[in-house]
Amino acid sequence: MTIEDDVALLERVPTLRLLGTTALRMLAIGSEQRDFARGDLLFNAGDDADAGFIVQRGAFRIEDGGGAEIVAGPGALIGELALVVAMRRPSTATALEHSSVIRVARSLFQRVLESDPAAARRLRDEFANRTSQIASDILMAGAKLSI
Repeated sequence: MTIEDDVALLERVPTLRLLGTTALRMLAIGSEQRDFARGDLLFNAGDDADAGFIVQRGAFRIEDGGGAEIVAGPGALIGELALVVAMRRPSTATALEHSSVIRVARSLFQRVLESDPAAARRLRDEFANRTSQIASDILMAGAKLSI
């Protein structure tokens, strides 16, 4: 894939789209592609999380160990929070077929945000909106359960 192909893929990710084309180009240039065979682990629950992954092709099953699982396909961002905060992986991701990802290191992501304060503000605002929506959803669910 070319840098332009990678930028186009990154633009499909709602969170990353907020950063703008210049920031996405920097991410595309500084990131790396990784390939996985069916059954390969992208990461295990409990691993140090130092990067996020955008699925280029294929699919990954993400399991939290408590029975919840989702499938992430092309254009999905896996490990979004790892781009902004040091943490441990809360889940395990396994390739369901031959798959590839773009790995974006947290250090690269943070350098891009430092070089573009407007993009950083847009991302902060998006995270704040999501947090507010989640809090509202929890309150609504709690109200329904107490009836």
